[in-house]
Amino acid sequence: MTPAAGETTAHAHTRTHDHADDRALGQRVLREHVASVYASRRVSIAAHMAFAVALGAMFYLQHGAAWALFWMVLIVAVDLYVLFSPGWHPGIPAAGSAHWARRYTWQVTLVSAATAPAPLFVVSSQHPAITTLLVVVIMSSWTRAMQALWPLKPALFGYGLPMMLGLIVALAWQGDALHLFLAAFGAAHLGLTLRTGIQQNRILTDALMLRFENEALAARLGHQIAATESASAEKTRFLGTASHDLRQPLHAIALFGAALRNELRDRPEGQNAERLMRAVDALGMSLDTMLDVSRLDAGVVMPVVHPVQLDALFLRLNFTFGPLAEQKALQLRVRASRLWVRSDPELLHRMLSNLVDNALKYTARGGVTVMARERADAVWIEVRDTGMGIAPEQSGRIFEEFYQVGNPGRDRSRGLGIGLSIVQRLSRLLAHPVRLQSRFGRGTHFRVVVPAAAPQAGAAASALTEAAARPPPAGVLAGLPRRVLLIDDEADIRAAMTGLLRFHAIDVRTVADEAGAVDELARAEAEQQPFDMLLCDYRLADGADGLDAGLRLQQRLDGRVPLLLVTGETAPHRLQRVRESGVPVLFKPVVAETLLRTMSTLVSAQGAAR
Repeated sequence: MTPAAGETTAHAHTRTHDHADDRALGQRVLREHVASVYASRRVSIAAHMAFAVALGAMFYLQHGAAWALFWMVLIVAVDLYVLFSPGWHPGIPAAGSAHWARRYTWQVTLVSAATAPAPLFVVSSQHPAITTLLVVVIMSSWTRAMQALWPLKPALFGYGLPMMLGLIVALAWQGDALHLFLAAFGAAHLGLTLRTGIQQNRILTDALMLRFENEALAARLGHQIAATESASAEKTRFLGTASHDLRQPLHAIALFGAALRNELRDRPEGQNAERLMRAVDALGMSLDTMLDVSRLDAGVVMPVVHPVQLDALFLRLNFTFGPLAEQKALQLRVRASRLWVRSDPELLHRMLSNLVDNALKYTARGGVTVMARERADAVWIEVRDTGMGIAPEQSGRIFEEFYQVGNPGRDRSRGLGIGLSIVQRLSRLLAHPVRLQSRFGRGTHFRVVVPAAAPQAGAAASALTEAAARPPPAGVLAGLPRRVLLIDDEADIRAAMTGLLRFHAIDVRTVADEAGAVDELARAEAEQQPFDMLLCDYRLADGADGLDAGLRLQQRLDGRVPLLLVTGETAPHRLQRVRESGVPVLFKPVVAETLLRTMSTLVSAQGAAR
């Protein structure tokens, strides 16, 4: 097949599809019209029959006219036939609507044709009052019936023309001025009524088509939203799986690297170990960024809001990003404000850290300024840079995941493109609106609007200030456990963890599953060498749940031994489950110092509880 032939075939398929859609839409509209006229069919026919019987009986009793009896019997027979003939019902498919429209048109035409001869016998120049009354009654009832027939244009003509033409002919047949005037009036009324009916039919049809098109559009939009949500969920699952699979070997590398760095600390080769750990830490930070997204999407991050001194928070930012700004020959200006806000200090710090980090990445000359200003009952925290700026057409996309301005080559020094996405999530979580102003080539200005708080005086405020300003401790805390039971199905991680913990004089026993852990606990009890801590991976072999296994093991020890969970999971539902359990958790790859510090804290807390 040639390209031209293929294109022609494609256009033919498109035209066929469009034609089918138009036909289906037309059938749905016709179905609604048919349903409308059939809804009032029984009442209309019954009213018509009662009117005809009353009129025929009146003329028969007053004039003894035999034609009146014959006409009355004819009307009753026709009306009863229409009344008791099968009618449309909602169970009939739309494809059959045309048949029922034709049937209804034929029936109302028959009723109108049977009624049409009556004026020829009733209208008389000798009784002008009766004639006028008859004209008024017939025209008013006919007009009401015509309004009910607006949805079906053929029925409008089928019912309207025979009856009114019979009246017009009967009036004109008398020949005098009054009857000719009434005939002309009737003709004008017929024309105007039919015109109005046609217009109303078009309005009804257009309204129904618009309604069904909107419904179809809403359905397509719903499908697209569902597809988008499905794609987003699939992306989240993919990121969670990929993150977990990457964290496993990276965790082992980090542990082996930490052990290697300890062994080579005072040797020239130690520099290579330091470089290795810096690379591992950088990769770990990237994975942690993806973890933050999963944790926020899972709803496991719960803000703890209280008064926060901004100067203390700004001091932490200066400690963290001052060296980076120095390396890039940039100025980092963090201005004191003496202001307090109501927020979660850690989450607000993460928001501002991401904004400052983003500003430094995209600024080549000049610097970054962090400042705060009080505005009514709010505080504006602003991060300004003199960087490359953001073009107007890109400003709406910078909060998208993995989107980066001016980084088509995915330069890893500019991160993953998730930082501002996390800022947006934290903004929604904390109800701190983020506003953006930028001029391409001149720089960018982010503003975070935070509720103001009254300054906190006294010792509590000083303690809070010191705690917020103090950089994270670099050393390892005292009070490490003496014996640890590690449950992990990865042999490399068991070996790496053993090397690291034994370097710090910790006796560690490793097993691959819960059954092995039960045996080790029994052996420890028999040897009267109890364990001080359980260290368990979340995902064990063959789908075993490390959280459940760890809790069961802890229960065997009557809760006397702390449990620490280590996981590479980022799936939102699993993170939510861990949070609900209340078990402390560290995320792979775990920094050795963080691991040891956490172990020390848990053992100390357990000892204090006793």
